Amino acid sequence: MIVLALASLLCGEVMAQKAGAAPAPRGGAASMVPLVVAPPDVVAAAVAAVEKLGGEVSRGNYAVAIERMNPLWKDRLAKQTPGGMAEIKKQIEGAALRMTQEGVSIISSVPLGTPRSFEVGPGKKVEKANGEEVEILIYTKWLVFVPTLTKYRYILKGDPKPMVIEKVGYQVAVSDKGKNDWTFIDGSGLTLNTLRRLYVTLPKDLDLPPIEERKASENR
Repeated sequence: MIVLALASLLCGEVMAQKAGAAPAPRGGAASMVPLVVAPPDVVAAAVAAVEKLGGEVSRGNYAVAIERMNPLWKDRLAKQTPGGMAEIKKQIEGAALRMTQEGVSIISSVPLGTPRSFEVGPGKKVEKANGEEVEILIYTKWLVFVPTLTKYRYILKGDPKPMVIEKVGYQVAVSDKGKNDWTFIDGSGLTLNTLRRLYVTLPKDLDLPPIEERKASENR
């Protein structure tokens, strides 16, 4: 199916199927800082990074799906795939070839919708409080859900008019705080339980962005 081919290229559905604490006493014990949303400039940087990723894939640079893949997700896929990353690269190259042979091409993939951000990646730092050293639990990374709209064209044999499909999905963009060096997990086939195995501080009742596909006119 077209959707599976697209998801393969974005390291999403096909690959995925292989698929807070209370404050503690002072004196060296850890305490939790409150979760906050990312500043607007950080969210904007995540959205821009997702837009750049979509542009690269739309131009046929499918290797970027692996180059910019979230390292925790990449490690998980490599461990669960016989042959590791070499086999995953081979599968993506094969999917790209099949898309070409079957008359499927990506028209565009752009951010569309309202991003949501969370602090993840717990770490620790020591601060002075009332003359005592207190170990504080901090968050070292930003995680941003960026909704996307991907258009791809499917040329049917014997039909001069191509069919255009729109897929509503999302990218999970993650970066160390202060770096804006974003890596990605495609939302196709992703579950909250799977994502929380990588980023356990995400809310247990988090609603992931919707995923759907629909037919569309080329000029929609």
